[in-house]
Order: sequence, then C-alpha cells, then structure tokens
Amino acid sequence: MFNGNTLRDAIISGANHISNNRKQVDDLNVFPVPDGDTGTNMSMTINNAARELASVQNATAGEVATITASALLRGARGNSGVITSLLFRGFAKGFKGQSEVTAENLSLAFKLGVEAAYGAVMKPTEGTILTVARVAGEYAAKAVQDGETDALKVFEKALEGAKIALDQTPELLPVLKKAGVVDAGGRGFVVILEGMLSVLKDGVIISNNSAAANDSDEGGESAMSAAGEFEGEITFTYCTEFIVKRDSEVAKEPAELRAFLETIGDCVVVVDDEEIIKVHVHTDHPGNAIENGLTFGQLINMKIENMRDQHEKAKHDNTNASKKKPAQNAERTETFTPVTPTKPFGFVSVCAGDGLAQLFTELGADTIVSGGQTMNPSTDDILKAIESTPAETVFVLPNNKNIIMAAEQAIPISTRKVIVLHTKTIPQGITAMLNFDPDSGDEENAIAMQNSYANLTTGQVTFAARDSDYDGHKIKKGELLALLNGKVSFTEQNLSKCMQRLVKGMVNRDSAFLTLIYGEDVTEEQANAIYAELNEKFGDKLEITLVNGGQPVYYFILSVE
Repeated sequence: MFNGNTLRDAIISGANHISNNRKQVDDLNVFPVPDGDTGTNMSMTINNAARELASVQNATAGEVATITASALLRGARGNSGVITSLLFRGFAKGFKGQSEVTAENLSLAFKLGVEAAYGAVMKPTEGTILTVARVAGEYAAKAVQDGETDALKVFEKALEGAKIALDQTPELLPVLKKAGVVDAGGRGFVVILEGMLSVLKDGVIISNNSAAANDSDEGGESAMSAAGEFEGEITFTYCTEFIVKRDSEVAKEPAELRAFLETIGDCVVVVDDEEIIKVHVHTDHPGNAIENGLTFGQLINMKIENMRDQHEKAKHDNTNASKKKPAQNAERTETFTPVTPTKPFGFVSVCAGDGLAQLFTELGADTIVSGGQTMNPSTDDILKAIESTPAETVFVLPNNKNIIMAAEQAIPISTRKVIVLHTKTIPQGITAMLNFDPDSGDEENAIAMQNSYANLTTGQVTFAARDSDYDGHKIKKGELLALLNGKVSFTEQNLSKCMQRLVKGMVNRDSAFLTLIYGEDVTEEQANAIYAELNEKFGDKLEITLVNGGQPVYYFILSVE
C-alpha cells in the first residue's frame, strides 16, 4: 500500500517526466501537418494537476486522486489530454474514500479509467493510447487475480503491460508501422507511468528539467491582457474563487450556496462536480463567501484578487506592451467574466487570427476562444468562455477535430445548457453560424447546423512540419501541403500552383461559391494576386470571395459550396 503523500509525489513525478520528454513524444506524430502535438497536450494537461498538488499536504489517497482528476478535467487539451484526464478520473473513482492505495483498488482504478476513456471516444481505434491503457489494466487485474497483494507489484505489472502494448501499436495501425514509430499517446502514457514508478519504487521525484514544461494557459509576459483593454465599470472589488470538498454528511445543496452568493455579489458561478463544488463570485466581502462555503465542506485552492488593482496594472502593462512587438494571436490570453444569461441562445467559437475572430463575431458569436491547430485550448478555457456568454443555451464551435473532446468535457460542469457542434474546420463553423435560425429551438438548430456543413468541401494549404511517408505521399519538411477535407492531397513548391491544383480538385458541376481565407504569413499583395489568377480560371463558374483571416499555420483555408 502507499498513502496520499506518496500518490501526490508520484503524480508530480509523472508530470515532470512527460514534460522532460514531451518533444520526443511530439516527434512520434506521423501526420506531417503542424498541430497541437500529443506530448505537449499531455504535458500541459497533467501539469495542471501537478501545480495544484504542490500545495497539498497529508491528504488521503482518495483526496489526492480527486484533486488530480478535477484539475486534469479543467486543464485537458487535445484528444490525448482529454483521454489522459479520463484515465485519471478512473483513479479518483477507484480510490474514492480510501486513505491508502491497495492492490485491489489500483486494479479497479485502471479498469474504471479505461472504461471512461473508451466510452468517451465515438469510434475507438486500437493501436492508440486506449490500447496501451487497456492492456495495462488487464495486466493489473491479472496480477490481483493471481493473488498479488502488493500495490507496487500491481503497478509494475500494469507498466509492463503498457510497454508491451506500446510495442505492438505498429502492428495494429499500419500508418505507424510504415513510419517506423509507436503511438505517440501511448508513449506519453508510458512516460507518465514511468515517472510515477520512480516515486512508488525508489521514493525519487523526477525533477522538471524542461523550461517548456512551465507553459500554461496563462500565457507569457508578452501576451496582452484583455482585462487591460476593457473599459468597464467594476461593481465589486474582489474576484473570489475556491473549491469545496463536499462533506458527505452535509445535506445542503449547492443551490443554497449560489443563492447566498447572489446576495453579496455578482458574476456568480457554482459548478457541482459530484465530490466538489467550484465557486466563483465578485464581491466586496470575500470573507462572507468563504465562511458560507465552509458550511458545505473543506475549502481548497482559494484565490482572492483585487480587480480594481488588477485593472490598473493591466492598463499599465498594455500601454508598455503596445510599444513592443505584439504576441501572436494564438498565444494571447483572454479574460472571461461569468455573466447572467439574458437571451435564449449564444455562441462560443474557437479560432486563431484577428480576421477570423472578427468574422465569427460579425456572424453572431458572443465569445471567441483563441486557439486552433498549434494551440489547443483547455476544457477550462472553453468552460470560462461558455460561462461568460449571456445565454441559457450555448453552442460551441471547436472548428478543429482535436478540440472537440475538450469542448465536450465542459458540458457536465457548465451552469448552462451546452451543445458542442462537431465542426472540424473553420469553413464548417462559418457555415453552421450562417444556418442558425433564431425562431427554432436548440435541438432543431443543432441538427440543422450540423447538416448544413455535411457536404461542404474544405481545403487547406500549410507546410510540412516533418519528413514523412504518409498515406502514400513522400513528404519533405518545408514543402507546401494541400489538404482536402483534412487528408493530404498533394505537395507543391509554388503557392500559386498549389492553390490552382487544390481548387480544381474541390469544384464540381454543382459548385457555385469559393471562399479564400488567407493567413498571417501571406501578404495582401500575394493574396490578391492568387485571387486574380483563380478568378480568371474559375470566375465564370464560381463566385469567389477573398477574406483576410490572419490565421497562423495555414497559408490559405478554402471552402467550396
């Protein structure tokens, strides 16, 4: 058996180990397009838990697992990060109410985590992190069935199974075998388990040797704060946040806490997540909020900030920042303030680029979350955007396949009704917004909006981030990559030729409209020249529109209808 302090140190060690090795995990990605890489997403996800655990002392194993699962849920980024959070969610359920970890509840924890992860994926693919975790759980269960009573031995068996399954991933996924690599997510999970074992077996916390491991969703010093740009009246002085670890013997409901907080402040958010209550309120009396919260259970992660002081500092920082080179849009931070719903429907859109942000805003999006291919926002980023949208039902448009799962994790912990549309590209998000009908209900709109982009053809032009032999294409790093509906279509050296070939492959006899969205690495002159060339070649068949999206990574995003 091992106690809560040991489990805490093991998780911190696992987080440090994946941080130290995240580039090696990133490099296992076989898809040549620049993306929110697996190692980076897993590292940022679990480090959200490590930061919270750093101040936890003498908690039980069950309490440590619960804190970890809650932090991972909020910090989950990308599909690999979400799956990692779900696996640790199983640990929280398996260790619930336990002061120490036994062989039996460790085996149960793996089982519950694997069930949660498989259940969250619409079409589970073997040869991925799912397989690695499943086999790890099977080895743990077999050890217990064979009479093993030492939790350390069971953990070692789980890691042994994970490594064996990882080595087999190329046999299950031909694309891995052809590239000569194992699955990136599976490797990341093994790295985390190895970091944990260092503590469980030898009592050694692996140190964090990666400066990049300190990346967080708080952004760097050069990022401009939206708080400094917003000139609004601050009604209450103190932004007060805390988490209540619910006392099972207290019969009071979270609604009572919400009702009290609404009498002493505004921007109240009370989210009930089974074993915890997450609280946010703006008030002049933070002590009263804390005292009332204590009547529901123990408090952790308390934070009180003077918003008036913050606002003045932000204004000062932004004044100075304006004299420097601005941060890239995808790295800028947003400050979202929870609001009371004032209308039936609202929209949260994820995109990167000032032009795209303006476009979605003009189409009716209430809140924009900066993010996309190379920077996947966390579940907490999306949750905060939802809570700052003044609507009873909030539609979320991820506009990227690697953000959908993180968005869906916000559904059960939001105070609003949340509908996540499975928009995988920017054009799909735009089309969905155009097909919203304010006179229809939420479910009717969800179906209509999703159907609207079902037959939309999307093209993208980017660059190869790595040498690759992918899907029958020999690709060299730096070449132009043309993607058709998310799949590599061809490579090119010349941007103009690339665009003409891609458009030709996208149009058919029924096509009527072509939209070209150019990114931050394409000058207006270049964009206009390509627009003119395409208009000359296809203008008699298509109505062509050129938009300055300002997006990173993609030189052009195209849609044909």
